[in-house]
Amino acid sequence: MFKYRSPRLSEVRLQDGFLFPRQRTNGKVTIPSAVRQCRDTGRIDAFRLQWRPGMAKQPHIYWDSDFAKVLEGMALQLLVEPNAGLAAELDEYVDLVISAQQPDGFLNTYFIQVEPEKRWKKLITDHELYCAGHLMEAAVAHFQATGQRKFLDCLCRYADYIATVFGPEPHQKKGCPGHEEIELALCKLYDVTGEKRYLDLAEFFVNSRGQTPNYFQTEEGVAEDYLPVVQAQRPVHEQRTAEGHAVRAVYLYCAMADLSARTGDAVLLTRCEEIWKNITEKRMYLTGGIGSTPMNERFTCDYHLPHDGYAESCASIGLLFFTRRMMNLTGKACYADVLEQILYNGALSGISLEGDRFFYVNRLETGVDTWEHGVTYARERRPWFSCSCCPTSFCRFLPQLASFCWSYGQSELRLEIPAAGQATFRNCQVEVQSQYPYDGHIRIVFHGQEPFTFSCRIPGWCRNASVSLNGQDLSSLQRQNGCLTWKRLWQDGDVVELSLAMPVEIVRADLRVSACRGRVAIRRGPLVYAVEGLDNAADPGSLLLDPESAWQFEAVEGLPEGTLGLRGKGWKESLPDDCGLYFSATPQFEAVSILAVPYALWQNRGDSRMSVWLRNGKGC
Repeated sequence: MFKYRSPRLSEVRLQDGFLFPRQRTNGKVTIPSAVRQCRDTGRIDAFRLQWRPGMAKQPHIYWDSDFAKVLEGMALQLLVEPNAGLAAELDEYVDLVISAQQPDGFLNTYFIQVEPEKRWKKLITDHELYCAGHLMEAAVAHFQATGQRKFLDCLCRYADYIATVFGPEPHQKKGCPGHEEIELALCKLYDVTGEKRYLDLAEFFVNSRGQTPNYFQTEEGVAEDYLPVVQAQRPVHEQRTAEGHAVRAVYLYCAMADLSARTGDAVLLTRCEEIWKNITEKRMYLTGGIGSTPMNERFTCDYHLPHDGYAESCASIGLLFFTRRMMNLTGKACYADVLEQILYNGALSGISLEGDRFFYVNRLETGVDTWEHGVTYARERRPWFSCSCCPTSFCRFLPQLASFCWSYGQSELRLEIPAAGQATFRNCQVEVQSQYPYDGHIRIVFHGQEPFTFSCRIPGWCRNASVSLNGQDLSSLQRQNGCLTWKRLWQDGDVVELSLAMPVEIVRADLRVSACRGRVAIRRGPLVYAVEGLDNAADPGSLLLDPESAWQFEAVEGLPEGTLGLRGKGWKESLPDDCGLYFSATPQFEAVSILAVPYALWQNRGDSRMSVWLRNGKGC
């Protein structure tokens, strides 16, 4: 079972200048923008079941999932920020979705209207179960936000119908979804209803993957070399490395962690630990991105992390969800370290500060243009995509930001990330005052009187920390699992002060990461920095960084107040004119200053080339 739980959104609040504005913008801009796009593209009207052959805006196999994620985001946003207008709008859309449900419980706008005869015929590509999972998550969030059961009951009927189609009995299909999602959604459905049949169905889907005979091969004719793309190359209890489509993979690993917690399957937990280590130690970008190739949006092999790789926004968010589960299951600080790394870098780079433009792909280097799926594309974020899983993922991810900062145990409150805000634990409110992630001084104030254990994580990147309680220096206090811990009767007005040393660090990669040989990156605290051409009047590819530079803090025009840019020294390489594609001429090196900005904030001031990893200029 889980050692910790994520706090309910009503128990925690953000007040910081880095995460909180994103959450607020979600309600004001991101969700309304996504609703507008769903309306304009036909995703909402698809639930009216009025489409007929020959009409425009034919429903697509994954449209339901896009709108479902927006509905989930609306519900979660209500938990963070009650809003009567948003609640009324959500209720209207929920009624519309419910109205599309068929008498047998089936609910999928594409297979009701476009190809009803092909229901459940091509699980590997057609996304019925994937869409069902997102609708289930939306229904659970709606129930938690409103207390109303109508949407939840609708999706319970759908789950009950699915359980008649799939299962171990001779008359049932033995298949599983090509795109995982329903497995973790069924665990959520089990949590709120207490109905074990939903947990059993989740377990069936997870354990059906990779069995012999392999459903995808025998029933759908899938080639054996494609099976790793959908994590079906072997049973999950035998999988030890992260394979295939990165988003599908981390959704599966979320479900495996959920099942381990609820069923006590120790082998499943061990596989999750091994896979997570494989990802974070050998297959994850410095920014927390995963999936290093656009070919099937997948993991490749250990240490293959090209700068112009893929790192889909949904994949970073999914890895964060998986990491959060592992943190809850084990309580180990290593998971919180990576969660913070993802949260402050790759998970937020995919959305603009304005909240209505998005990256599908989060590269660590961009040049003049980039080749992807046979076309070149601009470096700027876009308002929407034909496959808009990423924009809609942000709708449901951003309301949860505060919940990643705290962990709740039975008698322990743990501060994982010291972003300014509050948490309510029992009869005590704990307030965090900080300028994190730009400043390492944190002040934690207790309001109310209550006995419990309070733990404060010292981040893995921090080499030196000091702490005091009510003015008494406790820096000699021993850390337990990466945390400073007090068990006491907390009094109103108690203050813990924490100081985390936050120097600028030069980061190097394992030599097996061939793309990073001879290159260095810049990190300060949890933030990875990037160099944009618009700040440096140059293509970052022509710059060499002095790793021994004395760094200066600098405000960055056009980025939020309080943003700290880093000014250092380096060199700009230039070549003789007309030297050709290959040449023997000697390049020239000019000393320059280099400004770096947080990677999560890059490309918010106009189109620009960018690089996280710069050439090491020592010796120039």
